[in-house]
Amino acid sequence: MIAVTGATGNVGRALVERLVAAGEPVRALTRDPEHAGLPEGAEVVRFRPDDPGAVFDGVTGLFLYVQAGGGDIPGLLAAARAAGVRHVVLLSSGIVGGSTDESHPIHVMHATAERQVRDSGLTWTFLRPNAFATNSLQWAPQLREGDTVRGVFADMLTAPIHEDDIAAVAERALLDDGHEGAVHRLTGPEATTNTDLIAAIGRATGRELTFVEVSPERAGPELFPHAPPAFVQALLKSFAESVGVPPEITDTVEKVTGTPARTFERWAEDHAGDFRKG
Repeated sequence: MIAVTGATGNVGRALVERLVAAGEPVRALTRDPEHAGLPEGAEVVRFRPDDPGAVFDGVTGLFLYVQAGGGDIPGLLAAARAAGVRHVVLLSSGIVGGSTDESHPIHVMHATAERQVRDSGLTWTFLRPNAFATNSLQWAPQLREGDTVRGVFADMLTAPIHEDDIAAVAERALLDDGHEGAVHRLTGPEATTNTDLIAAIGRATGRELTFVEVSPERAGPELFPHAPPAFVQALLKSFAESVGVPPEITDTVEKVTGTPARTFERWAEDHAGDFRKG
């Protein structure tokens, strides 16, 4: 049995769907099972971070999403180990081992989680993806209203990865031998600018779209209205540093799964409905 935290998130949902399709027993942990909308075949269980032990009975492998840990990852891991879980696959971040700024909030959060997993006594695998293709969903509200996107740094370069490619690597790490102690750095297959991303979404939706660059000071609160100001500033600083700088590109997805990582063009086609007007 594989337990998946963050089962209604982008990667968690894709992983649950993969495990169900493969006929593997999967327990999807969510705080709102009634509205999870997960596939039949998954055992959907209410997850209470303050009482994690009850959900790990019979589980041998755990997919851990940091924000789903409820602020007490050591307690969650201890409960998992006591229940018989042997292996944890952590969805970390490419900023760990990929940035010299160890004070960045994203680095602190994931580096701390990695240390806690190492200290747990469980065998582990770390997934460190860089830019997520799903980050582009931040533009969906604008594109459902019109054909122009206001955003920062038109020429920042990333190699965004499809969430199902991350899930595919997680699936293999959970089901196959040989991933214990491995750190998998994950990216998409090609460098793209924000202008490229908007053009790809336009092709997927049959529209002529325009990216209008605005200053970070104006766009930050607009794009990240619910994020703490310090977090937004750190994020915008990272974005600025990626302008004109070729991103890391790995072939880890293909090495682990046997299938090359999907392009952003493919991701846009898969998510075209998220950007359509109406």
